[in-house]
Amino acid sequence: MQFLDVVVWAGFLGFVLALLALDLGVFHRETRAIRFGEALGWAGFYFSLALAFNVLVFFLYERNWLGVGVSVGHPLDGRTASLQFLTGYLLEQSLSLDNVFVIALIFSYFRVPLAYQHRVLFWGILGALLMRGAMIGLGAALITRFDWVVYVFGGILILTAARMLVSGDEEPEPERNWLIRLARRFYPITPELHGEKFFVHVDGQRTATPLFLVLLMVESSDVLFAVDSIPAIFAVTQDPFLVFTSNVFAILGLRNLYFAIAPLLGKFRYLKTSLVFILAFVGVKMLLSHTVPIPTLWSLSMIIGILAVGVLASAFAAGGEVAALASPVASDVETLTRVTLQTGRKIIVLVLGSTLLVLGALMIVLPGPGLVVIPLGLAVLASEFVWARRLLKRLKAEVASVANGQLGLGPPASDGAHASAPAEIDKSGKRRA
Repeated sequence: MQFLDVVVWAGFLGFVLALLALDLGVFHRETRAIRFGEALGWAGFYFSLALAFNVLVFFLYERNWLGVGVSVGHPLDGRTASLQFLTGYLLEQSLSLDNVFVIALIFSYFRVPLAYQHRVLFWGILGALLMRGAMIGLGAALITRFDWVVYVFGGILILTAARMLVSGDEEPEPERNWLIRLARRFYPITPELHGEKFFVHVDGQRTATPLFLVLLMVESSDVLFAVDSIPAIFAVTQDPFLVFTSNVFAILGLRNLYFAIAPLLGKFRYLKTSLVFILAFVGVKMLLSHTVPIPTLWSLSMIIGILAVGVLASAFAAGGEVAALASPVASDVETLTRVTLQTGRKIIVLVLGSTLLVLGALMIVLPGPGLVVIPLGLAVLASEFVWARRLLKRLKAEVASVANGQLGLGPPASDGAHASAPAEIDKSGKRRA
C-alpha cells in the first residue's frame, strides 16, 4: 500500500471516528430519550453530509487528488464516480430500512426504554463498521479474482428478496441466536436492566445485563443484513473506496433514521414490498452484468422510483385498515392461497406501475414517448391503489377541461345534463347520485 493510500483511508476513518466521538461525547453525553424532531434533524444532517461528500468524490476522481482514481480506487472520471457513490448510498440507505423494522422488534421484545436505545445503536454502529469493512474487503477480493462470484451475489439477492416476500414480522428468538448462546456460556445474565450499563458486578462476579444481549441481537441482525446489502452495492460499483464510504454514510444515518421513523413503522404498509423489488432488481442487474449491463443512472432511477412508490402508496393507504399478515405455514390452505394470490397481484401492480412511471420520467429527458408511458403507469397503479385512482381521475378532468377550452367544445354540461346522467354504482352494489 502506497503512502497516499494510507493518507486517504486514514483521513476518512479519522473523520468518521471524530463524528462518532462528537456524537456520543458531546451531543448525546447524557442518557435521555431522543425526540422525533431532533432525530429528524440529525438524519437530515447526515444525509446532507453524504451529499457534500459526493461532491468531494467528484473532484477527487476528476482531478485525481491524493491519488484517488489512480492508486486509490478504480480509474473513474468524476461524474461516474459520484453517480456510483450516490446510487450505492441510496441503495444501502433504503435497504437499511428493513433493518430498522428488526431493531424496533428487538427493542420491543426486550422492553428497552427509549433513553437507552441510542447507546445500544451507537456501539452497534462501531461493530457494524468493523464487520462491514471486513466483508467489503473480502467481497472486493473475490470479485477481482473470480468473475463468476458476481452471479453468486446476484443469486443471493434474488433468494433474499423471495424470503422477504413470504416472511412476516416475526418475534425475535434470543435463545436461537448463536451470539446469545455464546455469551451465556461466559457470563451470567442479570434478570433486569441496570440503567445503560452492559456489565455490572454482582457478588464480586462480572455479570452481563439484558442490554448487552440486546446489543448482541442488533449486531447479529446487522451481519445478516450485510450479507444482503454488501452484494447489492457491488452491483453498483466494484470500487472498494466507493463501496466502503457509501456503506459508512448509510450506517452513520441509521440511528437517527430509526428514531425518526420508528414511531411511524405501522404506517409504511408497502415499504417492505418495495424493498423486495429493489433487491430483486439489483440481483437481476448482477446476473446480467456481463451480457446486458444496466447503466448506473437507470439503476439509480429504478431504486428511487420503486422506493418512492412504496412510500407514497403507504402514505395514501395509511387511513385504511391494514389486514394482518397471514402466516406462510397457515393450516387453512384455501385462505393462504387466496391471500398469496392477492399479495402477488398487488406486487405485480406495484412493480409494473412504478417501472412504467420511472421509464416515462426518464423518457421525458431522454428520447422516447414519456408522456404516453407515464399515464400508462398511473393506469396500472390505479387498478389497485386508491391514491392512484384519484390522481388519474384528476388528470383526466384537467385534460378534458383543457381540451374543451382549446377545441371550443363549449362550457361544461349543465346541472340538467348531470341530472339525466345515469347514476354511479359504488363497490357495495348500491346506486348513488
